[in-house]
Amino acid sequence: MLVTGGAGFIGSNFARYWRERHPGDAVVVYDALTYAGNRDNLADLEEAGEISFVHGDIGDQDLVESTLGAESIDTVVNFAAESHNSLAVLDPARFFRTNVLGTQSLCEAARRTGVARLHHISTCEVYGDLALDSPDSFDEESPYRPRTPYNASKAASDHVVRSYAETFGLPVTITNCCNNYGPYQFPEKVIPLFATRALSGDPLPLYQSTENRREWLHVLDHCRAVEAVLERGRLGETYHVGSGREASIAEVADAVLAATGQPDSLKTIVPDRPGHDRRYLLDSSKIRRELGWEPTVAFEEGLAATVDWYRDNPSWWRPLLGRSPVVETAWRGDRP
Repeated sequence: MLVTGGAGFIGSNFARYWRERHPGDAVVVYDALTYAGNRDNLADLEEAGEISFVHGDIGDQDLVESTLGAESIDTVVNFAAESHNSLAVLDPARFFRTNVLGTQSLCEAARRTGVARLHHISTCEVYGDLALDSPDSFDEESPYRPRTPYNASKAASDHVVRSYAETFGLPVTITNCCNNYGPYQFPEKVIPLFATRALSGDPLPLYQSTENRREWLHVLDHCRAVEAVLERGRLGETYHVGSGREASIAEVADAVLAATGQPDSLKTIVPDRPGHDRRYLLDSSKIRRELGWEPTVAFEEGLAATVDWYRDNPSWWRPLLGRSPVVETAWRGDRP
């Protein structure tokens, strides 16, 4: 198995999960090690010889193709992506290079080497947003209406994958997932951002639209969903992976402050970023019905455990502070 983007948050959790669940499988992690990629996420597995690592960009088709051949890869799971909405406002071109052109290069390399399965990780954000009081949710037939450069680049990457299935017969599956949280998440994302700042006694920056909501899923439940699709999913199909559990940014901040014993006075309002989506909610009934998957980690339990992980692992996250190219507390919308 080749796990692209495997040094990132979800990819590294998936590589760990897969090695634990499928110890007989060879796992190769392929990652460009951009600012949010962290080889230390898998250092123990690499040192033990449980995974191998290739430093590379999915846009480097020659390297991808040679890696697929040299490692006798039959399954590719593509987590590789630029994924931070705020950075996409400041530098949209890098998102289209990696998420669109990179995905095309990966698909072409997979086609040329004859991989048995390429599974592509997508996001709920390709569908746009919902009104806060809407009774609707997005299902697999919902139209794509991306509102930000990140959303648009991920939507385009989905179309690339589907086009390779339709035109060349590449054996693919896609999952669109809601917001993930858990260990090893780079501290630019909201839950680790709040956790690390609260643990340090620093202000928590809440966007002005504090009631905007997200659907939250623990990363290990996401890993279990990808496993279910790889083992039982139908080729060419898309499956939504969602918990149904929504929480506003204000609710997340309150939960983190409660878990760290910090006062409400740490909450600080900052301007909204341009194109800030109000709400996403996925209809995940298809994967539950067809594949028997359902989430197992309750949000309250998972959030508390995640805060505990950051409390117990300051040596992991403190060196990462300051590496994010975005200053969330000082939005101007044109440059860092």
